Amino acid sequence: METRVSRVWRVAAAFVVMSLSASMAAAQEVDPIGALLEQSQSSSPTTPSAEAIPTSPPVQAPTAPVSTSPPPAAYTPPPVYNPPAAVQAPLPYVNTPPAYTPPPYAPPAYVPARPRRPELTAPVHIDEIGKTPEAPPTPTDLSYEARMRSSFNSAQGLQGPLDGAWSLRAGGSELYDLQLVDSGSGSLEGAWRDPRRRGATDASGFIDTLSRYGGQLTIRLTPRPGADAVVITLSADANGTWSGEINERGERRSVTMRRN
Repeated sequence: METRVSRVWRVAAAFVVMSLSASMAAAQEVDPIGALLEQSQSSSPTTPSAEAIPTSPPVQAPTAPVSTSPPPAAYTPPPVYNPPAAVQAPLPYVNTPPAYTPPPYAPPAYVPARPRRPELTAPVHIDEIGKTPEAPPTPTDLSYEARMRSSFNSAQGLQGPLDGAWSLRAGGSELYDLQLVDSGSGSLEGAWRDPRRRGATDASGFIDTLSRYGGQLTIRLTPRPGADAVVITLSADANGTWSGEINERGERRSVTMRRN
């Protein structure tokens, strides 16, 4: 039993066949290739006309689409950030001592050896001037002694006329060695020593009284404990010496006092 769909497909197929037949008949009636051959035979074989040569339409370069949007603004780079320089704290002060440079080597100065001290077999008394328990003085000792003598002489110039060492003599014998101190203010002091009794422990001592009245000088001393005092009365001479008399154990003698 033929359906409606089958009939529709048959009608459509017949319509397609009829269309194809009409197209083929029209193509047989118009032959474009034959027309071209006829035109080529009638024209010159060496110089074909420009109309006979088919020309292809000119090829145009593709054009870019025209944009109607506004041009972009010029590019401006962002500002470069420069951070501020950090403030460096001052370094602490360090006191560095300079490097130690040793002094140039100098050989030690030659110091002569001091001679040996003499061996003593007995004590040296104060009156033994030429005998010393020590070795001979060195140049340093001599220089020191010279300075001491200079200082003594300077101080001596400020003293009175009686200041210094004196010797009391009777005739040709020496009775007493006197050491007087005259400060220039009027006060007098002194000590005595009896050279006639060397080595005795009581052969020296201090002067008891020493007085000066104008050009007259009186000295009073005790030669030993319990003995009578010795009185010496002197007067100044023009030549700087003193002359007078001594009263010793009731005996009076003429004496002269001179500087040592």
